[in-house]
Formats: sequence, C-alpha cells, structure tokens
Amino acid sequence: MKFGVVVSEGPYTHQAADTAYHFVKAALDKGHEVPRVFFYHDGVNVSTRLSVPPQDERHIQKNWTELAKKKGLDLVVCIAAAQRRGLLDANEAQRQGKDADNIAEGFRISGLGQLIEMGIQTDRMVMFGD
Repeated sequence: MKFGVVVSEGPYTHQAADTAYHFVKAALDKGHEVPRVFFYHDGVNVSTRLSVPPQDERHIQKNWTELAKKKGLDLVVCIAAAQRRGLLDANEAQRQGKDADNIAEGFRISGLGQLIEMGIQTDRMVMFGD
C-alpha cells in the first residue's frame, strides 16, 4: 500500500509530528511505500534546522532528516505556510532578499501541487494534526 502523509501541527506543541514519524517508520518497516510527506500549516516548523531541543529530549527535525536520508523520503514543506512562518531555503531566501536560510537537510520547499500529486499517486492519505 502507498501512503501519503500530511503533518499540519508544529513540533513540541502537538504530538502530530512525532506520531506521523512513527507511523511512517512503521509503515516502511512493514513493506509499505511512503513516497512523500507533506508539511502544511504549523507542520512546516518541523523543517527548521535552527531548533535546539534539550539533549534529553527527542529532536523531531533530526529524526525526520535521518529517516528521509535512510529511506529516500521526499519531505515537502508548503511554500506559502513556510514563508508566513519565516522558513526559507537558500533559493527562496535569495529570491526574497533575505540574508539567511533555515530549512534543514532532507526537506524541500514546494507548492500545493505536490500535495495534490501525492493524493493522486497514493492509495491512502493520512493526516496528522487538525
């Protein structure tokens, strides 16, 4: 089965990003496919490379980055939601005249077309968050 996953709540304020991570990991371990995870609304905050949780807490962004690298996941961050929250990759930072970017390795910024495409190409869409 192919699952498309949407994360729409931010890290550390809601369990959605953690639950989605564990769902994706378990699905992949059971042989299912998860071609893309789409981060939307406050879920885009998962993608910041500037988060520094205490050493004894989970590092949500790092967990996603490592899983994407290991399993070849496409982690897509909604461009409109990201820009509203001050999250930019190098290209968007340059295009917007900003002097820095803050999207973590393994994540990429794109539009809602990627969400629509994911819905067409997968068997099931699972949403984590409101």
